[in-house]
Amino acid sequence: MILSDHTIKQMLDEGTLEISPLVPGQIQPASVDIRLGNTFSVIEDTSAGIVDLSNEIQYKTITADRYLLLPGQFVLATTMEYIRLPNDLTAFVEGRSSLGRMGLFIQNAGWVDPGFSGEITLELFNANRCAIELSSGRRVGQLVFARMDRDADNPYCGKYQGQRGATGSRVFMDK
Repeated sequence: MILSDHTIKQMLDEGTLEISPLVPGQIQPASVDIRLGNTFSVIEDTSAGIVDLSNEIQYKTITADRYLLLPGQFVLATTMEYIRLPNDLTAFVEGRSSLGRMGLFIQNAGWVDPGFSGEITLELFNANRCAIELSSGRRVGQLVFARMDRDADNPYCGKYQGQRGATGSRVFMDK
């Protein structure tokens, strides 16, 4: 079941769902707007020109209120909001259609597991022929919450738990 604005507000008031910072205008009829943070990361070039998934991937990270995303460029970014989901709630991350219509693809694997705490790392790609200026604080997407039929037996406690900032891939930690 997708949560309504009423239920989202109630859970925030009770403290069973945490989103911070949050202003009232971010709560929509069936979602919460998420805003772009100020941390951006790009994969460092390697001498071989190959990203080896079995080794830690190196990133160059900057903190800035504005970031110029060049045509065809990929960058990791973060949300301003730190979230904490209870063990019976999951969230879908959806990019804004208005930005997608400009060629800005916003992704994050699309799913936030129950029990997750942290800022959400966003994967941004500019499919436009022009550069796109990104600004910290701009609405870039929304979280849609769905209640599970019961608490997860194994809520999220993985390698991205508690992340802050644009967090690079930790695929090298996979077993």
